[in-house]
Amino acid sequence: MISKIHSIVPYGFEGKLVEVEGDMNRGLPAFNIVGMANKTINEAKERVRSAIVNSDFSFPDKKVTINLAPAELLKDGAYLDLPIALAILTLSGQLTENDTANKAFVGELSLNGEIRPLKGIINIVETAKKAGYQELYVPIKNLPQAALITGSMTIYGIRTLQELFLALKNQLTLETADNIKTTFDKREKIEGPILDHIRGQTLAKRAMEIAIAGHHNILISGPPGAGKTLLAKAAANLLPDLTPEEMVAITKIYSIAGLTNDEIIFERPFRSPHHSASLVSIIGGGTGITPGEISLAHKGVLFLDEIPEFPRLVLESLRQPLEDRQITISRVNQKSVYPADFMLIATMNPCPCGYLGDPTHECKCTGAQIQNYQKKLSGPLFDRIDMHIVVEKVSNKDLRASIATKNHEHIVVKNTITGAIARQKARYGRDGIYNSSLSSFEVAQKLKLESAAEKLLASASEKLNLSARSYFKTIKVAQTIADLEDSEIIKQTHLAEALTYRKR
Repeated sequence: MISKIHSIVPYGFEGKLVEVEGDMNRGLPAFNIVGMANKTINEAKERVRSAIVNSDFSFPDKKVTINLAPAELLKDGAYLDLPIALAILTLSGQLTENDTANKAFVGELSLNGEIRPLKGIINIVETAKKAGYQELYVPIKNLPQAALITGSMTIYGIRTLQELFLALKNQLTLETADNIKTTFDKREKIEGPILDHIRGQTLAKRAMEIAIAGHHNILISGPPGAGKTLLAKAAANLLPDLTPEEMVAITKIYSIAGLTNDEIIFERPFRSPHHSASLVSIIGGGTGITPGEISLAHKGVLFLDEIPEFPRLVLESLRQPLEDRQITISRVNQKSVYPADFMLIATMNPCPCGYLGDPTHECKCTGAQIQNYQKKLSGPLFDRIDMHIVVEKVSNKDLRASIATKNHEHIVVKNTITGAIARQKARYGRDGIYNSSLSSFEVAQKLKLESAAEKLLASASEKLNLSARSYFKTIKVAQTIADLEDSEIIKQTHLAEALTYRKR
């Protein structure tokens, strides 16, 4: 007798269909699993056997063989525990083929038959939806995330193997994703520093406002204690609210990474890896090709504090994601593509000691040390950063000024950013497209410059020797400045301000 149970496993940012085939023959009692199963799946034999027995079902006293098709697909994780158990229950006649027809099942079994949550559940639901399954059964704790994917398919949440058995026999009603109402509430509570807490640095605050409004990458350089890190952390409270589509994408990535199984991500990520982080932790990879920091920062901020301290190999690996807004990770047996549409905020000192050009502190670095330090950021990487600002030491007068308590500046700037993003949405026709996302063709097609601005740009590009990438990035920054001022056309003043943020 042959049984067949349908299941799905995550595969990178997507999912793969798997058929769990079962066969039972006479002979010495045995339980074998074949089909490119790794150690985790091979260990499922003991989990499945104990779960079946402890759920008051009988495990067949015969030779049982389970095949995981397609055989050439490398399978990892405990996603197939539940389908394997159902295949055995079908082989032994405790379930029928009609009980599981046109249905897909995923779940990790505990020894007592409970169903444990899995990572990457959104991958699984999306794949099941595309494959046309009518019903999908997932662990109950994964149901809130599964409910993010809407469609005609019914998604059931299950707690135990015994509960699922009774439901398949129409003796019990399971909770469905339709009963879970997902609310996309806006963030109200403010945590961490805001602009009102930063003394002085008016020009830096203005630059940060432009960067967030247009999703532009920005580099802040200046002496120690000038407020570079504080500016970057204040940016987290200026980020726009997530759209429902962005919420699904971010939750999906965090679920794949195993950072959440039952929670939905409601806020834009702000990732701040330490400079000792490895290449794999930044771009992704490792066992199972899990997403790295650049993907975990998708639709949010990747903050690299003291960027020259990061290994050069790590920094150079950012060049392709900054351009393509995704990362392709290739291994011998697998290739995965993860989204990486993040805003880069980086800080650095002007030299190793930090006091180059500071009138109150003597720089103790040699010329060679300064040159080597600044060369850690290559020209191609610098060219991919839209804005570069230099902050000065805060004056004693500004330090003595009282800190505002009513969040006035924060509210004003946040509203201005929200308005600029709304104008970008109206111009480009959908959410999630910022000025920084435009290609050079789209810049020429969608953005308009007044004649005086065009003349200034032509003159500046010659004097500053701007690359083609820098040329278009300057226009995109100028468009963001125009959006902040509710201008339909890029004016000369907008372009002039945008040029001040280019590295000379």
